[in-house]
Amino acid sequence: MARLVELNALGLALLLASTTPAACTLTQEPGAKPDYACLRETYSQPPAQWPAPHVDDDVAWQELGPLPERAPSPAGQPFSEARAELGEQLFFDPKLSRSGQIACASCHEPDLAFADGRKVSFGHDRQAGRRNSPSVVMSGFTRHPFWDGRAQGLEGQALMPVVDPLEMAFSIEGLLARLNADSTYRERFAAVFGEPVIRADMLRQALGDYQRTLVRVARNTRFERFLRGRHEALNDQQLHGLHLYRTKARCMNCHFGPALSDDQFHNAGMTYYGRKYEDLGRYEVTGKTEDVGRFRTPSLRLVSRTGPWIHNGLFPNLMGVLNFYNVGMPRPKPTAEQQDDPLFPQTSARFKPLDMSRDELNALRSFLDTL
Repeated sequence: MARLVELNALGLALLLASTTPAACTLTQEPGAKPDYACLRETYSQPPAQWPAPHVDDDVAWQELGPLPERAPSPAGQPFSEARAELGEQLFFDPKLSRSGQIACASCHEPDLAFADGRKVSFGHDRQAGRRNSPSVVMSGFTRHPFWDGRAQGLEGQALMPVVDPLEMAFSIEGLLARLNADSTYRERFAAVFGEPVIRADMLRQALGDYQRTLVRVARNTRFERFLRGRHEALNDQQLHGLHLYRTKARCMNCHFGPALSDDQFHNAGMTYYGRKYEDLGRYEVTGKTEDVGRFRTPSLRLVSRTGPWIHNGLFPNLMGVLNFYNVGMPRPKPTAEQQDDPLFPQTSARFKPLDMSRDELNALRSFLDTL
């Protein structure tokens, strides 16, 4: 009887093997047209069954996935819709600046995916900053906001622009005095926090909770729809770009998980050491030699809408950024005077020449448009 059951099981397996098509193999000769049918078959499966990404051995990567309704809240501080609504009012109110003319939204405009479209932003008295204003749509997914990571979470970041002399050029004391003198604000804060006097920690919490809701802007993209099962949301070229993103282009080394960022700091060869635009990045926060020229990995969500790109906004064209990645990023050589300079920056070994063709770069660029 056992032998009969075994034979029946074997027969069923053979029958299934003969009626189920073999999985396609994603191979492509240089210069050959991609097998789009195979790509679509492969990426119509759950992400856990997608081909393994091309990442270095030390990368603790996470598979791509859809975004949650909002960014996570810190332990012991559950999200509050009422706080978020108050934070929205504060975000758009120029009263937070010394001049009464600059709001958070002045550098993070909703119509520009909460960036501002400028190389660097203008602040108090039209002073220009030295770094590009990144989109804050995904700011709730980083532990260390700002390009150099000088803040701790959204609450730690919230009032730093208020006191920055190049931005809002105000003081916490002056801001609190202004808001406490406003009966409408006093009433709103009392309704939300249950206290008659407005404090700085209330401002931080309200602004933080509002920024956690901004992820909604990135939840209505082609790629989000694709991740949620609408596989027709990506066309053939974009699907090819997704495959390249995960494999040959090596993007998953730094841009992975739902947030499309490793939340780490890397030197991509853009320090401009000893030249105009020099910026030592993370080193200015930590003082550690190894941090010279390192900047936080930005999320790639909405990347096609948040130019110009990199920390100083010097790249007005996204294809120009991809061309730099394709050659492995700049690797500056020290001059004779810099030979023994311990601060001379070293481009991360994470960046390698990719040898991508023009068609492949175009496919990758087309995929980035879906994010």
